[in-house]
Amino acid sequence: MLKKKKTEKKKEVYALGQHISMSADKARRVIDQIRGRSYEEALLILELMPYRACFPIFKLVYSAAANANYNMASNEANLVISKAEVNKGPTIKRFKPRARGRSYPITKPTCHITIVMKDISLDDQYIEIDSLKKPRWKKKHTAAYRDMYSSGGIWDKK
Repeated sequence: MLKKKKTEKKKEVYALGQHISMSADKARRVIDQIRGRSYEEALLILELMPYRACFPIFKLVYSAAANANYNMASNEANLVISKAEVNKGPTIKRFKPRARGRSYPITKPTCHITIVMKDISLDDQYIEIDSLKKPRWKKKHTAAYRDMYSSGGIWDKK
């Protein structure tokens, strides 16, 4: 039976955003793209995606990295988003006046977003992750450029 060391450092930090005014399904669409990615790669993805949900999620990822830096003194290059989840929050209910004295119910959904980051330098089972690396294969032969006009193409014939 294996036991954890008692002097072991805490490896995970989190940031929690509650009562964010957007649908949980719209936030999940963005969260699914960054789950399991490194910190720097997640920030790039969130900056370039065109959805409204990206900005609050960007702030939460940035906050979780700041928590990791402050609490564990870890480098941002070693952080990986280990868990990211979106839960449905309370629905705000309002009434809007409509024609002929009638009222129309409006529901404003909210959600709770949790970002959990792990420092992979503290964990032995992880190896260096760099998905932005160049591919390992190289081209063995390159095609030479042929100029059709000077190499005796079909236009040289009279």
